[in-house]
Amino acid sequence: MSVTDREAGLPAPSEARAPLAPSEAPLAPSGSPGHPGRTLVPYGQGRIRGLDAGELGAHGAAMDGLVALGLPVVPGLTVPAASAASLCEAATAEAAVDLVEQLSGRRIGDAARPLLLRLSASAPTEIAGLPPDLACLGVAPDTADALCAVIGRADALHEVWAATVRVIAEHALDVPGALLDDALLDTPQPGERVEVLLSLVAEHGSRPFPDDPAQQLALAARALLSRWDSPRARRSRRAQRLPADLALALHVQALRIGPADHSGYGTAVSRDPETGRLSPHGSFFRGVRRSAPPPHSGEPLDKLTGGTALLEHSLLTLERHLRAPVSVDFEVRDDEISLLAASAQLRPPLRASVCLAADLARGGALGHEEAVRRITPGQVQELLHPQLRLTGGEELLVRGLPASPGAATGTVALSSERALELAGDGTRVVLVAAETTPADVPGMLASAAVLTGSGGIASHAAVVARGAGKPAVCGAEGLRVDRAAGTVRFGERLVREGDPISLDGRTGAVYAGTLSVSVAGPPPELSTLLTWADNLRRLGVRVNADTAAEVETALALGAEGVGLCRTEHQFLGERLPLIRRVLLAADPTARDEALVALERAQHEDFTALLAAVGNRPVTVRLLDAPLHEFLPAPGEALDAAEEQRAAALREANPMLGLRGVRLALLHERLYPAQAEALFTAWADVAATGIRPELEVMIPLVSLPEELAAAAGYVRGAAEAVAARTGVAVPYRLGTMIETPRAALLAAELAEHAEFFSFGTNDLTQLTYGFSRDDVERQVLASYQERGFLTASPFARLDPRGVGALVALAAERARSVRPGIKLGVCGEHGGDPESIAFCDGLGLDYVSCSAHRVPVARMAAAHSARRARDDSSGSTR
Repeated sequence: MSVTDREAGLPAPSEARAPLAPSEAPLAPSGSPGHPGRTLVPYGQGRIRGLDAGELGAHGAAMDGLVALGLPVVPGLTVPAASAASLCEAATAEAAVDLVEQLSGRRIGDAARPLLLRLSASAPTEIAGLPPDLACLGVAPDTADALCAVIGRADALHEVWAATVRVIAEHALDVPGALLDDALLDTPQPGERVEVLLSLVAEHGSRPFPDDPAQQLALAARALLSRWDSPRARRSRRAQRLPADLALALHVQALRIGPADHSGYGTAVSRDPETGRLSPHGSFFRGVRRSAPPPHSGEPLDKLTGGTALLEHSLLTLERHLRAPVSVDFEVRDDEISLLAASAQLRPPLRASVCLAADLARGGALGHEEAVRRITPGQVQELLHPQLRLTGGEELLVRGLPASPGAATGTVALSSERALELAGDGTRVVLVAAETTPADVPGMLASAAVLTGSGGIASHAAVVARGAGKPAVCGAEGLRVDRAAGTVRFGERLVREGDPISLDGRTGAVYAGTLSVSVAGPPPELSTLLTWADNLRRLGVRVNADTAAEVETALALGAEGVGLCRTEHQFLGERLPLIRRVLLAADPTARDEALVALERAQHEDFTALLAAVGNRPVTVRLLDAPLHEFLPAPGEALDAAEEQRAAALREANPMLGLRGVRLALLHERLYPAQAEALFTAWADVAATGIRPELEVMIPLVSLPEELAAAAGYVRGAAEAVAARTGVAVPYRLGTMIETPRAALLAAELAEHAEFFSFGTNDLTQLTYGFSRDDVERQVLASYQERGFLTASPFARLDPRGVGALVALAAERARSVRPGIKLGVCGEHGGDPESIAFCDGLGLDYVSCSAHRVPVARMAAAHSARRARDDSSGSTR
C-alpha cells in the first residue's frame, strides 16, 4: 500500500523500486518530439493533469501522493509511459535537464551547488526484471575531480559513475558486454574503471561517451528501453504471465551533490521493531546513492546531521495517511531530507502494528472497533509468549505436538525430583518424561518447559503446562527415557541428563543445545486494545484456574471470573497422599479420618481461591480425575496391603472408569466433604466483605439420576454449613456436559441444573472414540496429512459432530430452563474458531487457561464484529 492507494488504489512505491515492467514503444521515434514540455510531468502534477499509475508508473504516482501530503521529495519529473521513448530525443532530454534544474534550484556544472541526474523506470504493476537506475548523469572527466572534492570521497562518485557508463556502453552505444566485463575484472579501482570504460566506448562504441548532460540522459533512456526490449526481459515477462505491452514510465531525478559529512541516503521504518513505538529506525549511508551499498557501511539514523525531526514528521504523516507502519527511502543534502519512495511495510513487526493501532485510535484516525479488528487473536498469543530465534543451522532432535505455546531452553532433567533439585540451584530445566502424573507437578512447575513422549494436547502434561504458562511439547515420537542410565534417546540421537536442549511449544520442535529466545512481553498498548475489545464482545471470558496464584495471574490478564476450578488439581504434588488415603483406606474409620484431613486442606485452598476471585463468578468442579492419576504406581505403595488395594482399583481404561460422579456415588462422603469445605470457606470469605458468585459443578454425568443424587449431597452440605455457621451460602448447582448421553438428555438434566458447562475435551474424546492421550500422535497427524481432518478436534471444536451435540444440548436445556447459564470450559475455550462457534450458539462464556485469556478476549470481539457485519449484510 502506497501513499496514493487511498486516492486511486495505486500500487506501492516500493513496487516501483522493485522490477516493474514498461511498454514496447519504439526505442528512438522518428520526427520531431513536438512540445517536449508537455511530456514532462513534475512530481506532484500528475493527478492535476488527469494521469494515473498507468501513465505515471508506480513511482510517479507515489511521488504525486507524497507531494499532495506536503512532504519533501527529491526534485524530479516523470516522462509518462506513452511518451517514454521521446526521452531518447535530444530536444526532450534537453527540456528534461532544464526542468530538473529549475525544480532543484541548481545547475549541472555549478561548482558551488553541483547537480547531477538519476534516471529510473517504473510500471503500474509489480514485476521482476525492471532496468536498473542510472545515476551520475551529467558528470564528465573534466568535472569529476571538482565533484569528488565536494563529496570528499572519490570512490563514492566513481563507483556509481562506472556502473552507469557500463550499462549505457552496452545497451545504447553497442559495446559488446563480454568486452566490458573482461575489462572490469582486470580493473579493481573505481577511478581506473571509469577511464577504461570510456576508452572502450571511444574504441568500440558507435560514438564516444558524451560530456553533455542532455546527451547522456538521452543515451541513458535508450539504454533502459533497449534493455527492457531485450529477449531476456521478454522471457521474464512471459514467465510472469504479464502483457508484452506493459507500460514503462521514466523518471528523471535531481541528484544534488554535497559534502559526505552533510549528505547521503538511507532507508527508515517508522517504528522501533523492539518496542513498537514511533521512532525512525534504519540506516544512513554517506556519499552518492547506489542500489546496493557496501555491506556494514551504514550508520544509525541518530548520526544524521540535522537530526531526525523532519524524517519523524514525514513518517508520522505517512502513518496517519496509510494507517500502517511505513518505510521510506530518503536522501540528505546539505542536512535537508527529501523522500525518494514511501510505502506501508509489507510485514511490519507485530509490536509496531499493535502500537500504531492504539495510537491511531487515540488520535481519532481510527475507531476503537477498527483498531481492534487490526490485531488478530493469533497475534495476541504471539506477543504473550517468548519464541526461539532460529538461524537455520539448528539440530532438530524431534518434533512433537505443540501442547503449550512459548519457547524455553534448559538442561535435561529426567525426573520431577531432579528438576526440583536443579531449579533450586538456579538452573533452568526442561523436564523430559515418557508421560507425567500428578506426582510430577512440583517438578513441572519448577521447570522452564516440559517434554513428553506420549500424550496429546489435552493430556495431563499439556493441561498443567498451559495452566502454568509454560511451554510444552507432548507426544514426541521416538523419545525414549532411560532414568537408570540418565539418558533420553531421540531416534538415533542420545542426550544425557544435564545436556541443554531448546523447545518451541508453538511448533512442537525440540532442538539440541541452547538457542536464543526472544523476551516475551506485549507493549502496554495491547492492554488498551483488549479493553476496547471487551467493550465490543458479547461472550464472557473466564479462566480455568485451581489456585489463588493462578486466579491472580488470570485476573491480571483480563479474566472475568473462574469458569473451572478442578479440585483434583489441588491434590497434586505434596497433597497427593490426602486423596490416596481416601481411596486406599483399609476400613471406614480410616476413610473418615482421611476425609477430615482432606476437608481441612480443601477449606484452606478454597479460602485462598475465593478471596482471590473477589466478587466474581467461580465454578468449582467437584472431584473428577481418572483413578490411575491418584493411585501409586506398581511397587510404590506404602506396604503390601496398600499395594493389594491399589492393584484392585487399577482399570484397563481409566478414562472411562471410576471417575467423576461415579466415584462420588461409591464414596458417599467424598462430595459432601468437599462441598462443606467449599461452603465454609465462602462463609469465612464473605465475613471479610467479599461475596464470590459461587457455582458448584457435578462432573461426568450420564444419567439424570446421578445428577439428582449428587445434587442431594451438595444441598445437604449447604444445609449443614448453614446450621453450623448461620450463613446460608448462595450458590448455583450445575453439571458438566462431557458425555454424548448427557448432551442428548440435556432437557432432563436441566430440571436439576441451573447451569451447564461443556467439557469439550472429554466430549470430543467420547464422541469420536479417540483417546486424547494417544490418538493425536498415532492417528490424527496421519488424518490431517490425508485431508480427513483440517485440525485436531482436541485443538479446534468439531462443529459437525461435537459442536452439533453442544448446539442440541443448548437448545434442549433452554426449552426446560430458558435462563440456564451455558459455558465451555475445555481448552477449545481458548481457540479463536471454537470461540466464534460458541458465540454463534449464544453461549454465555468460554473458559480457558490463564495465558489464553487475552486471546479469547480478542477472539470474542472479532466474532462479535463478524456477527454484526453478517447481520447488516456487510461485505467488508
